[in-house]
Formats: sequence, structure tokens, C-alpha cells
Amino acid sequence: MPPPREIELKLDVQVHNLPRLTDSSVLKGASKSGAKPIDLVSVYFDTNKLQLHQKGLSLRVRRIGRRHVQTIKQENNGNAALFARGEWEHDVPAKQPDLNAARETALAPLLNKELRHALKPVFETHVRRKVFQIRRGQSEIELSIDKGKIEAGRKSSPLCEVELELKRGQAADLFKLAKMLAHEVPVQLAVKSKADRGYALLTAEKAAPVKAVPVAFAPESDVQRAFQIIARACLHHLVANQSLMLGGNAEALHQMRVALRRLRAAISLFSDMLTDPQTEALKSELKWITGELGPAREFEVLLKHVARPVADCERDGPGTALVSRELRRKREDALARARTAVESLRFRDLALDTAAWIETGDWTRNPDDAAGMLRQRPFAAEAAEQLRRQWKKILKSGKHLDRLDPQHRHKLRIQAKKLRYAAEFFGPAFRRKRAIRRRKDFVASLEQLQDALGELNDIAVNEKLLEQLGDGEDAGTKRHGGRIRKAFVGRLSGRQEARIAPVLKEAERAYAAFAKAKLFWV
Repeated sequence: MPPPREIELKLDVQVHNLPRLTDSSVLKGASKSGAKPIDLVSVYFDTNKLQLHQKGLSLRVRRIGRRHVQTIKQENNGNAALFARGEWEHDVPAKQPDLNAARETALAPLLNKELRHALKPVFETHVRRKVFQIRRGQSEIELSIDKGKIEAGRKSSPLCEVELELKRGQAADLFKLAKMLAHEVPVQLAVKSKADRGYALLTAEKAAPVKAVPVAFAPESDVQRAFQIIARACLHHLVANQSLMLGGNAEALHQMRVALRRLRAAISLFSDMLTDPQTEALKSELKWITGELGPAREFEVLLKHVARPVADCERDGPGTALVSRELRRKREDALARARTAVESLRFRDLALDTAAWIETGDWTRNPDDAAGMLRQRPFAAEAAEQLRRQWKKILKSGKHLDRLDPQHRHKLRIQAKKLRYAAEFFGPAFRRKRAIRRRKDFVASLEQLQDALGELNDIAVNEKLLEQLGDGEDAGTKRHGGRIRKAFVGRLSGRQEARIAPVLKEAERAYAAFAKAKLFWV
């Protein structure tokens, strides 16, 4: 049975910003549901092995006054859905689940005798909810402010979020309302559900950078649906790393850059369908935030992989402390620039605009005949054409790799990266055993080529940064200090120069292996 769709957008909000939220113009004209806030207690059920969680499902029974409501959700069905989830709700007589009511839900395939006996409460949420009813055009939207905590045994964590649920009307109005709210209160697009947070607390899962996960869609999907699934996964990847990145985690910043690269690559791969001005404006904003995050990563690589190994060998060498200190300062300045960008209203707008564009953007109803036909085209055929096109580009560009200058090697690297992302994105369209085996080998050969080209690009970027460093002058140093610094920078540059020839040979070997790899889409 197809799941009823819960059209809902979650926003994270800090507790100290709740007064600003309730005083916002968005809520001033809203009608408040009920005279008092509602106290909600939700108990989540699973097995000791967390079998439901592993299948991307959650089962809860929520007490609302004297009522008990059982809810089953598909928390993540492979689409990395940001605002639409499968949801089945039933009133139940008591606080225990009624599994007979779950027969026509996503939980049904798991309902054997063992699971029925193994289900038990694993964590619960205690929330005080304020509910507002908002009209926007022909749409009715319910805005809920939830403040409370999650408890798993003796462990607990605070909870504060806003939920916007579309009760009737157009999903575009949901996003417009969220953006209006973000302009008055620093709310952020959220990707974690209460169940996600509860399981993280239950398993004592330490917050860690989130990597890209495989996308999942039916091979018979049309191009529009496949692109939306891919783009949602990229946006999920970006937003999921935001909090850790703001806390100074260098790997989370790197993963945000990877997410942006993947999203921009996806837009490029589907460019024939994305030909409207709105898409061009979004691409410009994605380029902006990519540029804001770039310097922090560049200085991190230079400091960690170039300067630090030399400094460890030359602790008392001339210029070591001076240059290391200056590089750390430049890295911190670049990190501050990245944090400022991610904390800005411009980035909050970008995250919400991207989510709205994926789901309801102008491209989804572009009247252009060619774009409309492409949206409805079976995805497998389009995927095969795109893969062949990108593959041919690399074969042509890489034939004389040893003769390419750094700029053209960088272009080849981008082509290799785009093809790798395409191979990862388009995997669900090719599910035969031979195709799966070949795709694994194909991607492995592509990764080796990309790694070698990436190292060559790092050398080029490092040399440029070192040149700027050698030309500058640290505060408090004059003639002698400047000479010492230039000498140390010169040693670093010499080491980078010496790496080019062996890495280039490795890139040539990787290209030769890639050229021989069997194609998985034929």
C-alpha cells in the first residue's frame, strides 16, 4: 500500500530565540490552536538489535491527553527526503503498539512472531507543543513549536525545533513561509527527525562528519524523479555537516564541500532539463558558498600535509616556527570566513531555496517541449547516454596527460570527478549482477585517477599559496625574519616541485587502467 505522505519541513531553533519566534510577524496573524500548549509524550519501540531502525522505520505511540496515537514512519527510504515521509497513523487503545493496525504499512514485512515478541520501549520524548494555524493563499499550514527533551534510560538531551506541516494546498507555500520565518529568526533547515536524535542518544553515537550515502530509486523512474532523489541526497549531505563544521571540525567542512561538488555536478549532468533563470540564480549561490569554504580547506591541506611534516623534521630549523605560526593564523582566518558564511542569512536562504527548488522549482514545470520530454523520459536510457558522454570526454582529454599544463590537468580532474559522481548517482539504473560488478571496478579505477589528479592539483594550489606566503611579510619581522621565512618557504616549494614527476607517472598509470575498465552501462 503506498504510504500517505506527510508533507513537513523541520527547522532547528535555539531556545533563546523562541521569544523572537513567537513575536515574529509570521505568527502574529496566525490563529493559535487551543488555549494552552499541548504536552506530548511519545514512546518509541524497537528490538534489542534495533531492527526497525536498521530498516529506516520508526514506531511510536504518542499520548495526547487521553488519546493514544500510533505512528509508523519511513524515516529514510533511500530518498534522503527532507520534507516528505511515509507515515501511517492509527488511534490505539493503550500505550502499547497495536501491530494488527500495522498490517498495511511499511512495517508489515517485518511483522513475524519473533519481532512481535521482541519489541520494547527504547526511548521517549517529552515535548510541550505550541500549535499555530497559518493561511498562505489557498494553503493551510500548521506550525508547531516543540520544546522538551529526549530520554533513553538515564540519558537525556534537549529538544527544540519548529515543524511546518502542509495540511492543504501547495508545497511551494510551505517553503515560502519557512523563508519568511528565517528572515526574522535564525532558524536552520533540519535533516534529523526526533527518531534520529533518539537513536543517536540511545546508542551513544558520537557526532561525526556525515559522508555521502548511496541513492536509491526504482530503475523505471523518470528523469525528473531520479534527479530529485539525487539532489535531495546532496542537500541532506550538506546540511547534516553544518553543525559540526561550525564547531570547527575540519572533516565536516570538507564534507560540506564534497556535498556542494556533488550537487553542482548533478545539476551539470542534468543541465538539458535545468534551463530556467531560477536554476541559474541557484547555481550562482552554490558557487558563492563553495568559494567561501575553499580557502579553509586549502590552508588545512597545506599545513597538515606540507608544512607540518617538514616542521616535525626541522623543529629548530630557521623559519619553521615563523611560517608554521603564520599558516595557522591564515587557516584560522579562513575558517572564520567559512563560519561567517555558513551562519549567515544568505546561507540559510540558500538551504531553503535549494530544498524548494528541488521539490517545486520552475524547472519542474518548464513549458519548453524539450525539457518537458526529458523530465518524463525513462531514467535508465538518459543515464547510459550521460555516462558514455562523460567517459568519452576523459578518454580524449587524458590521452596525452603528460603534456597537459596544470590548468588542463585540473579540467581533466573535474571531468573525472563528474563521471565518478555520475557512476555513483546512476547505479540504481543498472542492477544486473554483471553491471554491479563492473561498476565497482569502474569506479575503483576512476578513484585512482581522481586521486592522482587531485594530488597534482593540491601541488599546484600549494605552490600558489606558498608563493603568496613568500612574498608577504609577517607582522613584527623585517629583513632578517623575512629572509628566514623565504628560505623555509623555498624548501617547502622545492619539495612540492619534486613530487610532480612521480605523481604524474601515477596519474598516467591510473589513466591507462581506467581506459581498459569495462563499461557497466552497456
